[in-house]
Amino acid sequence: MTKVDLRVIPFLCILYLLAFLDRVNVSNANLYGLSTELKLEGNDFNNALVIFFVPYILFEIPSNLLLKKFRPHIWLPACMFFFGLVTICQGLVSSYGGLLTARFFLGVFEAGMFPGTERNNRYQKHHDLIFPGCFYLIGMWYKRSEAQRRYSFFFSSTTLAGAFGGLLAAAIGKMSGVRGYLGWRWVFILEGLLTCVVAITFFFCLPDFPEEASWLSTEERAYIQARLRADQGQSARKRRISAADVGNCFKDFKFWLGAFMYFFHIVPAYAYAYFSPGIIRSYGYSPVGTQLHSVPPWAVAFGFAMLTAFVSDFTKHRFLVAVFAISVALTGFAILTSVHDNTKLEYAALFLCAMGTYSAMPIVVCWFNMNLGGHHRRSVGTAWQVGFGNIGGEPTIRNIRCIYLTMGTGIIAVYAFLAKDAPEYITGYSICLAFLAMAIVSCTLYFLACWWQNRQRDRMLTNLSLTEHEKTEMGDLSPDYRYQL
Repeated sequence: MTKVDLRVIPFLCILYLLAFLDRVNVSNANLYGLSTELKLEGNDFNNALVIFFVPYILFEIPSNLLLKKFRPHIWLPACMFFFGLVTICQGLVSSYGGLLTARFFLGVFEAGMFPGTERNNRYQKHHDLIFPGCFYLIGMWYKRSEAQRRYSFFFSSTTLAGAFGGLLAAAIGKMSGVRGYLGWRWVFILEGLLTCVVAITFFFCLPDFPEEASWLSTEERAYIQARLRADQGQSARKRRISAADVGNCFKDFKFWLGAFMYFFHIVPAYAYAYFSPGIIRSYGYSPVGTQLHSVPPWAVAFGFAMLTAFVSDFTKHRFLVAVFAISVALTGFAILTSVHDNTKLEYAALFLCAMGTYSAMPIVVCWFNMNLGGHHRRSVGTAWQVGFGNIGGEPTIRNIRCIYLTMGTGIIAVYAFLAKDAPEYITGYSICLAFLAMAIVSCTLYFLACWWQNRQRDRMLTNLSLTEHEKTEMGDLSPDYRYQL
């Protein structure tokens, strides 16, 4: 398993880190004069943030279809290379329209990174498998009792990206004036170049599923599959996923609860990622000082996420750990909502916001996905949870009113923090508080649903004359399956 850890997790973490870094480094670049040089006014900066989410939603399905024709080790590095190239282009734009265009295409290429569809031509010809990329891939390597710390380590790539981005931006900012470019341009150019170089190497490094991992021996592959069968039942890896499978999944109300658990975390997560540098800048620090002060909250959030993950795996419990983490974030946003004259306390509150939000998110993702049995239910469920997290209400911004019927909750976060509300941002903080409160409600309902179904199955007759094949088809709906609480 150490061999698996060293081969699977690091590459996925680096991929996610660079994807998140290229998505949110616009907030670091803005400290070095992006808005000033491009003459952004009013909500122009918010519009530049929000335009990313439109293709990120719209192009998810086309990306799935394209991945049918390419193996993941080709498609994912290709997407990675192109969003790195677009990031470089962000550093070369000369107008507000150019910035919008670059952000749009960044959303296009990042849309193909996580959800996806693979046609396995080499091993099971004529059998399709839908899988939501990195989240799902991790779940197909580890038992439920050991998955949380891997999920959290992978998901905490976002916190590492925040810390790394702040340090990198602090150093890159000193290049202002080189070749006649201000520091914000070099932030995009150098970080995009790093992504492109790493993407080329990842063509040879990205892992596959346990059944198909050529870097494992036959005995090692059999061992991993056997331990997963003992923990989660048969995977039905070779069976094609039909439309009926997808429809049956949505008849399970736990699918909806799992989606809402993730949905309510997205707003505070994006709010912190996009606006914490600006909030810290309002405390009176210089641009470089702001970048450096943005690093500690991310670093502490990473440590806290791993601590909660180890506790969750050790106790084999998710609910109370998730609620505790959410409560930490609630405390942080409550302080920011009510305190506006104590910069030290406000800065400390940012630590709580990052720690709680970025610790709770991987717990609810792992909890829901590792409670889904079988390839077909887990693949559909993971895609649904992550996809639904980016779905919100009808568009209200006139610039994109006719584009799509739904918006990402990341868009809500972007327009919750407007320049006219600075530096208090009471509206934005209040919205984050409301979403986190609803996250606790949804987690509680999901916990009660799992507990009730476990209790019902304990009372059922064990001999239901079901064959192993039938139990495999049922996945976590099998009477032998017990949900982790």
